[in-house]
Amino acid sequence: MSNHRILCFGELLIRLQSVSEGFFEQNNLKIYPGGSEANVAAALGQLKIPTRYITAMPRNPMTLEIQQILIDYGVDTSKILFQGDRLGSYMLLSANGLSNGEVIYDRKYSSFSQIQVGSIDWDSVFDHITWFHFTALTPALNTALAEVCLEALKIASKKGIIISIDLNYRNKLWQYGMDPIEVMPELLKYVDVIMGNIWAANKMLGTSIEAHFDDKTTKEEYFAHAQKVSKEIFYNYPQCKHIANTFRFMENVNHNLFYATYHTPLDNFVSTTYETRSLIDRIGSGDAFMAGLIAAIASDLEEQQIIDFATKIGFDKLFVKGDFIKF
Repeated sequence: MSNHRILCFGELLIRLQSVSEGFFEQNNLKIYPGGSEANVAAALGQLKIPTRYITAMPRNPMTLEIQQILIDYGVDTSKILFQGDRLGSYMLLSANGLSNGEVIYDRKYSSFSQIQVGSIDWDSVFDHITWFHFTALTPALNTALAEVCLEALKIASKKGIIISIDLNYRNKLWQYGMDPIEVMPELLKYVDVIMGNIWAANKMLGTSIEAHFDDKTTKEEYFAHAQKVSKEIFYNYPQCKHIANTFRFMENVNHNLFYATYHTPLDNFVSTTYETRSLIDRIGSGDAFMAGLIAAIASDLEEQQIIDFATKIGFDKLFVKGDFIKF
C-alpha cells in the first residue's frame, strides 16, 4: 500500500474515432475521453493510489460528465480549472486504432492551451501531494505551457515532491518553432522518474541511438542499448533515479509484442515479453504502463516486480476499448 499522493497535470482530450477506414464512409464516430495524463490518473485511481488531476477545460455537460467518470475512478478533480470555451480533441482515422496510425490534432486555442505562468496556484494544487506527474506533450503545445511546466517543476522541487515524466514524442505537436531538444533538457533537470523509449530519449535529450534498430532487433541488443542510454541520462541528469523504456512492435493490425526495461543507477532489469495476435485498442497502453510504474515505485516493490507490474498493466490495456484502462 502506498503512502504517496499523486498529482497528474495535462490536457483532457476527446478522442474522435471513425467506425470505418475513413471519416465519411459511414458518417459515424465513436467518442472517448482521454489525454495521456488523464489516462494515468484514471488508472492510478482504480489502483487505489490517491490521485489528483488538474487540467483546464470549459464547463459544459460533456466536460462535467467526464469529470464524474474520473471521480468514479477514484480521482480527485477538485483543482480542475474551468475556463475558456474549447476542449482539445484528436481524431483517429482508423476504425479501431489498430491499423492506420494517422492522428489529426485539434488542440490550438483550447482552454488548456491558454494556461499561462501564474494561472495556477501551485501551492494550493500541491497541498498534501508527494508525487507530480506530467508528460512531454504539454511543453510540446506552446512556449507558454513549456514555461508553466518549468514553473511547476521548480515549486514541486522546492517542496521535495517526487517528479515523473513520460517522454511522449509527437512530432505533429512541436509546431511553435522549438525542437524538443531545445526545451526538454531544462525540464529534465528536476525529474526523478523518466519513462519513454530509446527513440524518444534520442529526440528529446540527444542520447545514443543506432540507425539499424527495428522490430527484428533482438531483445538482448535492445536491453544492452537501453542500459547504455540510462547511463547517459543518469550522468547528465543526476536528479533522476528511475528510468523505464517500453518496446512495442507490431507485425500487423492484430499483433503486438510488448516488453520493457527498468534502470536504476545501480542495476538494470528487463520484463517478461508479452505477445498477442488479437487485441482491441492500442491507445493508452503506454499511459497504463506509466501508471503501473508510478504505482509500483510508490508502493516500494522490488525492482523486478516494478517492471513486471508496469509491463503487465500496459499489455492488459490492449484489450480495453477507449483511452482509460478499466480494471
